[in-house]
Amino acid sequence: VQLQASGGGSVQAGGSLRLSCAASGRTASSYAVGWFRQAPGKEREFVAVITWNGGSRDYADSVKGRFTISRENAKNTAYLQMNSLKPEDTAVYYCAAGGFTVVARGMAYWGKGTLVTVSS
Repeated sequence: VQLQASGGGSVQAGGSLRLSCAASGRTASSYAVGWFRQAPGKEREFVAVITWNGGSRDYADSVKGRFTISRENAKNTAYLQMNSLKPEDTAVYYCAAGGFTVVARGMAYWGKGTLVTVSS
C-alpha cells in the first residue's frame, strides 16, 4: 500500500483546510486510515483514525469538534476536514494505514507528510 497526502498550505487562524490521502494497492480499502501530525521539535502525535468501512472514528481531544475524518473507498481516498484552525495545529500531517489505533506503531504504511501552517 502506498499513500500520498496532499492539501496542506498556509491559512489564518479560524480558517479551514481539507487534507486528502490517496492510497494505491489492492488491499488499501481493507485498512483503517489515520492522520498523525508532527510539529517542529515535538513528537509525532495522533490526530484521527477511521475504520476501513467508516463505521467508527476516533479523534484526539485537541481536535474534537473541529476536525472530521472520512473516506471514500471507491476512490481509495481518505480526508481530514479541518475547521477553526489554530496556530497550535501547525505541523506536518501524515496519513497512515493499518489498524484502528491511536498509536503510530500500529500503522503499517505511511505516506509523506503535507505541511499545514496556521498563522495568528
